[in-house]
Amino acid sequence: MTPRYERILLKLSGEVLAGDEGFGIDPPVIGRVAGQIRDLTELGVQVAIVIGGGNIFRGLAASHLGMDRVNADYMGMLATLINAMALQDCLEKIDVPTRVMTAINVQEVAEPYIRRRAIRHLEKGRVVVLAAGTGNPFFTTDTAASLRAVEIGAQIIMKATKVDGVYTADPEKDSSAELLKKISHRDVLTRNLRVMDATAISLCMENDLPILVFKMGEADNMRRALLGEEIGTLVGSEAG
Repeated sequence: MTPRYERILLKLSGEVLAGDEGFGIDPPVIGRVAGQIRDLTELGVQVAIVIGGGNIFRGLAASHLGMDRVNADYMGMLATLINAMALQDCLEKIDVPTRVMTAINVQEVAEPYIRRRAIRHLEKGRVVVLAAGTGNPFFTTDTAASLRAVEIGAQIIMKATKVDGVYTADPEKDSSAELLKKISHRDVLTRNLRVMDATAISLCMENDLPILVFKMGEADNMRRALLGEEIGTLVGSEAG
């Protein structure tokens, strides 16, 4: 079967790697994530990944406790680099060639992010893990995902979450919340739905870049979505 997209950007939160522990990296969980990514590469899909660091450190939360916001955000960027290196290790152990590229210079452990080099890695069949967000404080990894996706020409952002899509309200707090199968970027902004932050959504809207929000916990959700099944919620230029 032919996948729907040739090049994707996968947005992974740090919390996904923590599993039920809620903190740190759960080896079985990150191993399963790596296996699902390998399934995509076996379909011939070019995969770039932007990874968060919330399982280790959250800059915004630390700043609310009195830490300097800029320092806190840089610490958060370093946390994403730890996650990226761990994911690279898991992928390479299952024979998936991987490159970690970072927006802040840590030349001993990762390549600097250079757009044309990232695209070349993808064209050669390597998974590219993009760490350290945009390299700037005050910007989230959601914004980094949107920016990098546009830069490398990804056809969709696939945002992995712990829920099975976008709801009209928080399903854990409102039992009447309904799952939305499709919604427009504009409606996400006007209804203040917590898909990604407003900067990230606006960038996707301006560049007509769709976002698929799906549950990571299901073993083959990514593969099924790429092969055309209706999985999760599709955020696009029109609600459909």
